[in-house]
Amino acid sequence: MTIRNVLRDHGQRYRPRMACLKKAEKVVLEMQDPATGVKLQPQRLVITTIPHAITGEDIVAWLADRFQIDAQEARSFGSMLVALGYIYPIQDHKRLVVKPDASLYRFQTPYFWPTQQWPVEDTDYAIYLAKRNIRKKGILELHEQEQYNRLHKWMNHKWDFIVMQAKEQYRAAKERKKPDRVVFDCQERAYWVVHRPPPGTVSAMDYGLERLIDPNAHEVTGLAALAVLFLYFPSVWSMVTCFSLHCRLVKYCATYKGHDPFLSKCLPSNPWLTDDVTYWALNMPNVEIPTKMRVERWTFSFGELLSDPRGRDDFRLFLKKEFSGENLAFWEGCEDLKWGTAATMKEKAEQIYKTFLARGAPRWINIDGKTMEITVKGLKHPHRYVLDAAQTHIYMLMKKDSYGRYLKSPVFKETMKKAVCPEEHKFSDSQLEQNARNRRPSLSPIIIRQQEQEQKAKMAASAPVDITQVMSKLSKQGKEAPPRRTSVKND
Repeated sequence: MTIRNVLRDHGQRYRPRMACLKKAEKVVLEMQDPATGVKLQPQRLVITTIPHAITGEDIVAWLADRFQIDAQEARSFGSMLVALGYIYPIQDHKRLVVKPDASLYRFQTPYFWPTQQWPVEDTDYAIYLAKRNIRKKGILELHEQEQYNRLHKWMNHKWDFIVMQAKEQYRAAKERKKPDRVVFDCQERAYWVVHRPPPGTVSAMDYGLERLIDPNAHEVTGLAALAVLFLYFPSVWSMVTCFSLHCRLVKYCATYKGHDPFLSKCLPSNPWLTDDVTYWALNMPNVEIPTKMRVERWTFSFGELLSDPRGRDDFRLFLKKEFSGENLAFWEGCEDLKWGTAATMKEKAEQIYKTFLARGAPRWINIDGKTMEITVKGLKHPHRYVLDAAQTHIYMLMKKDSYGRYLKSPVFKETMKKAVCPEEHKFSDSQLEQNARNRRPSLSPIIIRQQEQEQKAKMAASAPVDITQVMSKLSKQGKEAPPRRTSVKND
């Protein structure tokens, strides 16, 4: 290949995800360690012996043991290394995945690693396709043939040079030993499958839109970062605000890390992958016994408690024992008014006022005079948000007073004690593949609604007809119909 180095710039060629790729390279270097890495040995491929080959099951086993992860996650990680071009398959070149069997793979030469930032030029690709065209005697893949014709048309002014280079490389390859020739052919094909993938496949080298900053520059941290902020931000409050938002984001991520199904396990299993609906059954809105993880989320914030119907029921039970259940009932009534239909909006607002705010109301709530004045004034022309001031007042009252006592109450402790912790349901790869084969797309809701209407029409047509009702309708229509005007023709 005639790959050349170029000066670094801020274009598309310069923008690999360096942080991710450098971490992947550290893993690949560990895998190549003679003592602790993946076992390398000559492997037999038909009648050719491939040197320094590894099997897919060895890759998955090493990754699972190194990072203490399950086989499925290790297989996904290995497939990512193959998609990035650090490992290439020797047998199945079209699928850049790791198969957990005896399929053969090899480590890509560091010269072709993505961090080397070589530009992927069309001239090199044209030489590669011309060389394959010579070797295969004109029989190429469909997408390769299309690319070959396009490049031939576009580079017609130097196509003789491209064909000459391809013939020289093909002649030099024939002088190598057969194992080296097979390895180099697989290595070059894997490089172009990564950087010129077939249509319809997702390319791991696609980096999206152009960036406005250098992604490879060293980050400024610590006191140096604060100094830069002081120099470039005219206001100190801007720096304080950014730092405060950063701290809040870090705290939020640390708090919800164990509850994120992308970062932790989905117990007992992920129903979208395993078709096991136990997870949905355990996390129904009004389930009798919640899970420990669900109860733990109630302690994160008062908003988390109210957003969960099961947590709201538990909090309602606590408020009833403290004789303050009207606060939660008023908050729920305001939510119903806010998100209900427009036709019943005025009626609901009046009902909430009579129940919670009017003098002598059966479930009177305690709000300050200013808030009451704003609410009564707004009720003259009610709308969805007319009770927002009173609702916010009651919300803050429950958050600052009742919520803290609820977390220390016997009601919450008893719920936490009874909460279940589901065990992981393990499925084999063959079971998951069988589930995927049996899975069928569901019908569109529009089609289901049409089928229901057709079924109702058929049932109405097949129902027995009451002749008395039909005759009564006809007689009423006859009485209501105006008399017809008749014209007399004079002779």
